Amino acid sequence: MERKHIYIAYTGGTIGMQKSDHGYVPVAGFMEKQLASMPEFHRSEMPKFTIHEYDPLIDSSDMTPADWQRIADDIKENYDKYDGFIILHGTDTMAYTASALSFMFDNLDKPVIVTGSQIPIAEIRSDGQSNLLNSLHVAANYPINEVTVFFNNQLIRGNRSTKAHADGFGAFISPNLPPLLEAGINIQLNNVEIDKKPDAPFTVHNITPQPIGVITMYPGISPEVIRNTLRQPVNAMILLTFGVGNAPQNADLLAQLKEATDRGVIVINLTQCLSGKVNMGGYATGCALADAGVLSGYDMTPEAALAKLHYLLSKNLPAETVRSMMQQDLRGELTH
Repeated sequence: MERKHIYIAYTGGTIGMQKSDHGYVPVAGFMEKQLASMPEFHRSEMPKFTIHEYDPLIDSSDMTPADWQRIADDIKENYDKYDGFIILHGTDTMAYTASALSFMFDNLDKPVIVTGSQIPIAEIRSDGQSNLLNSLHVAANYPINEVTVFFNNQLIRGNRSTKAHADGFGAFISPNLPPLLEAGINIQLNNVEIDKKPDAPFTVHNITPQPIGVITMYPGISPEVIRNTLRQPVNAMILLTFGVGNAPQNADLLAQLKEATDRGVIVINLTQCLSGKVNMGGYATGCALADAGVLSGYDMTPEAALAKLHYLLSKNLPAETVRSMMQQDLRGELTH
């Protein structure tokens, strides 16, 4: 059987960095040279790969929606030439990029795996080697045709991922959905179909930058904070609330939210808790938000909700359609 051929888009990130006097820095051309010198990547049972290094390399904390678009366009351009895609990316905003790409790509019939590392691949204890080797192996032999994140021996749905550990190898978790695949001694699949084929052609949706406010509720928050956020030209706001979606029953605060939703601002309620989902009917404080026009984000991660808002708002749909679609499961990002 012919070896599969995987396209690696190297956007930047720790995985390809080198040590310098000022900490780790990206160095052009270094990653490709490094992989060429590592025999495990060239064994006969491994797929072939082509690496395309971005110029300049992007630190993931500098990523913007324009970069999501660039990555999406890169994959679109190379889609027919390869059997699967790996995006090497910095960990800081990896969950945002993976979430955004999951909405931008429609009807994927090839795997797209986003990965990286906490320690550069050239360092002695790097997790980059294992993450990239496994990503290549999984893309070639266990193609799960959606956007996923591979980290620390787990393949998780991209729009369910969140960075939960700043300096541990288990940097990413999927708090509300089990991993799709676990790479232990054996490869274990969890309720997922290999090489599932969609019934429509692959398409890429464009995303344009959107002004979106994000507010974290805290005890004693002033309605002024909400008012000032909504005063900007925002067209959507993510509200990170307590527990199952509760916020202070402050009349002025609720009036701010009602006024915003009345003029078409999409306000999404997400829980500050890592796991679980918003249930605004559970308590009076949640009901008050629903009465103000605030929508439940169910169990979406903040990253998925932000990416989904970008995706929908880029389509110039009527506000009512966006409101309705924010509450629908479009790419496996939420559970009702």
